Amino acid sequence: MQALLLRTTSSSTPLSTMTSSLTLPSISLNRFESVTSCNSLFFHCSRNRVRSFGLKNLDRSRVFMSVSVGSQAVVDDALFANYKPSTSFLFPGQGAQAVGMGKEAQNVPASAVLYKKAEDILGFDLLDICINGPKEKLDSTVISQPAIYVTSLAAVELLRARDGGQQIIDSVDVTCGLSLGEYTALAFAGAFSFEDGLKLVKLRGEAMQEAADAAQSAMVSIIGLDSEKVQQLCDAANQEVDEANKVQIANYLCSGNYAVSGGVKGVEAVEAKAKSFKARMTVRLAVAGAFHTSFMEPAVSRLEAALAATEIRTPRIPVISNVDAQPHADPSTIKKILARQVTSPVQWETTVKTLLSKGLKKSYELGPGKVIAGIVKRTDKGAQIENIGV
Repeated sequence: MQALLLRTTSSSTPLSTMTSSLTLPSISLNRFESVTSCNSLFFHCSRNRVRSFGLKNLDRSRVFMSVSVGSQAVVDDALFANYKPSTSFLFPGQGAQAVGMGKEAQNVPASAVLYKKAEDILGFDLLDICINGPKEKLDSTVISQPAIYVTSLAAVELLRARDGGQQIIDSVDVTCGLSLGEYTALAFAGAFSFEDGLKLVKLRGEAMQEAADAAQSAMVSIIGLDSEKVQQLCDAANQEVDEANKVQIANYLCSGNYAVSGGVKGVEAVEAKAKSFKARMTVRLAVAGAFHTSFMEPAVSRLEAALAATEIRTPRIPVISNVDAQPHADPSTIKKILARQVTSPVQWETTVKTLLSKGLKKSYELGPGKVIAGIVKRTDKGAQIENIGV
């Protein structure tokens, strides 16, 4: 038997608010933490009451309709294919962490609550490590990933508490994050709860660390070359090493800044040859191993199992994937994409260029550091981006 499933929410609901539901005959209304949309039929709501319907010009609160067959909701994965961005939230990835982050969060109750929830889930005082370090501990994969996830969402609450902050949050119509930041973006977009996202990020960090420990691998940033030249550099290095030490481009950040991952000997060969390819410099990255390559394959099965057990919903706004630089609406597809993400190159350069080409007017980087702002500015000097740090 088929039933129509209507989901409604107001984007003013804080991240820490619990989900509530109202069941009607053959129709269920699930209140989400933020807006959900669909390209088939929209009902505009005000204070949870339907007042009209149309196909565009959606209000802050919207109802998303999908058909459910049995217990499985059938969602068109191309729901957001024709998205037109105006305001974006961008979330940082591993490497953005710095001792001292999270200090401002203590002054905002909703931010402080997130760190308290994190302590309960993780079993240690994450805020203390964020603020006081030591740096070596904060930089470890198993700590830095949860720390950046929580701190970035704390930045959302910090913004919400400012004058005009809620209006900015309400205006966001697309979001994405760099590698780990994709989980943060999905949490912000209501695809899963803060708690479930943190549990996934915790497991992701542990699984990636274990995969890194199982092989001698590394990452290095190549500065000053375009992607074609970096690929040629990788090809040259790969001619000198065995299969276990091969390298590849792992992060397409922006023109002149690409990260290469692979076996340690392969990375060393890249560093040795970089100047002959006219690279300005190389920077060995302080990460556990060759992220976003086949070296992370051992982490995939653990991620798949965790994702299968996690409730994931259609995001309320487009969330751009690192794997293919496209937004996905189908929860089962999102699960597959997240499992593939750790072994797939990050397509951040394509993501930023696509957002700008589609008319993006303003971006906000939420969380520690200003790496993303730098990348966006390198892509387009005229791009407007503001950092909301904690």
